[in-house]
Amino acid sequence: MLNKVWLSFFIVSFIAAIFQWAFFGESQVFNTIVESIFNMAELSTQIAIGLIGVLAFWCGLLKLAEQSGIANGLAKLLSPLFTRLMPGVPAGHPSLGYVTMNMASNMLGLDNAATPMGIKAMQSLQTLNPQKDTATNAQILFLVLNTSSVTIFPVTIIMYRLQQGAANPSEVFLPILLATIASTLVGLIAVALVQKIKLFDRVIVAYLVGLLGFIAGLMYWLQSLPEKEMAELSATLGNGLLFFSIVLISIIAHIRKVEVYDGFVDGAKEGFELAVKIIPYMVAMLVAIGVMRASGILQAIVSAIAWLFEKIGLDTEFVAALPTALMRPFSASGSRAMMLESMNNYGVDSFIGKLTSIMQGSTETTFYVLTVYFGAVGIKRVRHAIGCGLLADFAGIVMAILVGYWFFGG
Repeated sequence: MLNKVWLSFFIVSFIAAIFQWAFFGESQVFNTIVESIFNMAELSTQIAIGLIGVLAFWCGLLKLAEQSGIANGLAKLLSPLFTRLMPGVPAGHPSLGYVTMNMASNMLGLDNAATPMGIKAMQSLQTLNPQKDTATNAQILFLVLNTSSVTIFPVTIIMYRLQQGAANPSEVFLPILLATIASTLVGLIAVALVQKIKLFDRVIVAYLVGLLGFIAGLMYWLQSLPEKEMAELSATLGNGLLFFSIVLISIIAHIRKVEVYDGFVDGAKEGFELAVKIIPYMVAMLVAIGVMRASGILQAIVSAIAWLFEKIGLDTEFVAALPTALMRPFSASGSRAMMLESMNNYGVDSFIGKLTSIMQGSTETTFYVLTVYFGAVGIKRVRHAIGCGLLADFAGIVMAILVGYWFFGG
């Protein structure tokens, strides 16, 4: 599947470039594409190098969580749920603990912590994989839930809005939450249909109702706070819980007679090796994405959607925010740049400024996560992971547009 996706990016981009050159006289399009290839190749290495410290630190900490039994404890706590969602994973398997920590990090908006935990979870799930180059059902479900994971505290987006001078930086908090819930539910349902998971099992329903109830209660409490206080509390609570978990893991490891420093260093070495290992996968995918972007395909799609909605007679104001949405599955930095560009052009408190913020927070970067997580364990056959992940992305973007109009008009 990845082979076909990668090849199709280049073929479609080449056709688009030829079309622009032949019919619109865009003679610079090939220069732009080649320049993008070199830039994205360089960016891939920069990202991987930038991940070295983060991966080393968190892999060291996760090694302590593993040696002290914390990962096993979390796995046993959620075994009733995951044995139904991931029947191929034995009850109490350590991977379930890493999955739990990764999802918790995503919910808190802690990107730097979520990636190493997600990679560790994927590596642990890989130990159960009989075909090492092919993704298992459990790995696919985990990846789709990761790319569409509910974000309770969109700290980064709120901070960007604050820096841009928004009157109420956190007013996008509730719309983002609704959009991510939609993307997560659609992603879960899509995978469940393909893998024949019975979502109406009473245990699964009980866990989902409990989680949604917790989110609703937290949402009600946060919404009752003043705007500035809510933004500050979101950042403080997320980072405070993160630091608390670091201290707690270290203390528990020490109490359970783990050599804390030596264990941490052993895990950090694995993180360093992992950062180097994923470079080829990142270069391959990010270069392909850069070529597609430079060829003008994304802008052509936006223009086609605008034309279609005009013909139908529907409002087209949201179309100006679509470049952020279209870039989101491919590149976090690319979609973030487009979000900031929209804020600058239209105003951070404009409808487009708010809508791009919601879109940025509605889903994760599917192709980036797929490349890093599957690349870390050498998986090449991704099966239905891309289809289900992109369907979740689509649901998140559609919901972002709907709640954008609902909350902020057009």
